[in-house]
Amino acid sequence: MDAERLAALLDAVARGDVTPIEAGEFISRLPVSDLDFARIDTHRELRTGLPEVIYCPGKTPGQVRSIAIAMLANPGGALVATRADPEHFAAVHDLSDGIRYDEIGRTIVLRAASGAPIGLVAVVTAGTADLPVAHEAMAVAEALGAKVERIADIGVAGLHRTLAAQSDLRAADVLIVVAGMEGALPSVIAGLVSSPVIAVPTSVGYGASFGGLAALLAMLNSCAPGIAVVNIDNGFGAAALAARILKMKS
Repeated sequence: MDAERLAALLDAVARGDVTPIEAGEFISRLPVSDLDFARIDTHRELRTGLPEVIYCPGKTPGQVRSIAIAMLANPGGALVATRADPEHFAAVHDLSDGIRYDEIGRTIVLRAASGAPIGLVAVVTAGTADLPVAHEAMAVAEALGAKVERIADIGVAGLHRTLAAQSDLRAADVLIVVAGMEGALPSVIAGLVSSPVIAVPTSVGYGASFGGLAALLAMLNSCAPGIAVVNIDNGFGAAALAARILKMKS
């Protein structure tokens, strides 16, 4: 349930297409759908602008299917599941024709029914090894209504590649910049564009990268002002922040 669908329900009551009793029965199922093992927050999109998301690790395929069914009971919204295995997708793929699985980003998504995109998100990677995190961000941003452009493998080891992509970088409303190793790329890009930059450190790198900690600390200590930094490998969190920014602008 989001504000638009709630307004449509109230309009239907006003027109007489839906009785107050029918509307009351629908609303009474909100804001929580109790599955015993999970309590689905069906009002989250109404409150925050973003729907609840299924985090698949630790959940059986059957549990993911039950949660997805409960979430799809409110038609028109997005379905998003992260860190999903093929077994999770096999359990839900028949629930809607529009459900898609990204093997690289390990995401299951059903894009929300909507009109024009809420804005353009550029998802930028320093290297090819960062693509799994980038694909998670791309899939989630698209599911939440954004148009997404991927700009891959423009890390600072070949700075000419970064500079060659300047026109595409500047065209984006929000940039999600994904980098491991020393994590320098968000700082460089933030010095080239005026749009918000969301930095995502990845766990890519050798020894002293400490599983992404070095990149995280580098991004937090960026000399380019105004960069937002999310957790290590958190493409989902970056996409959620990008969607919130775009919804404020639209």
